[in-house]
Amino acid sequence: MQLHQIKPKNKKSDKKRVGRGGKRGSYSGKGLKGQKSRAGRKLRPQMRDIIKKIPKKRGYRFKSIAPEHAVVNLDMIDKKFENGEKATPKIFFEKGLIKKVAGKLPRVKILARGQLTKKVFISGCTMSASAKEQIEKKH
Repeated sequence: MQLHQIKPKNKKSDKKRVGRGGKRGSYSGKGLKGQKSRAGRKLRPQMRDIIKKIPKKRGYRFKSIAPEHAVVNLDMIDKKFENGEKATPKIFFEKGLIKKVAGKLPRVKILARGQLTKKVFISGCTMSASAKEQIEKKH
């Protein structure tokens, strides 16, 4: 016996090729129409469909880096402060006019809603032009 005369004990059977007509009926086990019955069936990822539904508008990814100012109005200062008292962001926090943002004191902007009847010394804050004008009148 030589090497080319050796045969396996069991015959090698061919794999059944599905989806090419033949003995499997007209649809070859793939059912009726649709994405799953097509050749080269690759299902579309669900995440892509979700992303496609989200509106893509100009600048939708942009988020401002600058933190927003905490707003304090003149009428609030008039209520909480005495005549000749100092006003800083720290004191505003202690008196309950502003809240901490992410554990830090935010920048404070003073706006001119209401009237200021007392002389208050303000430092460490930005203010609107009309608020600045009213505060300077009192000094």
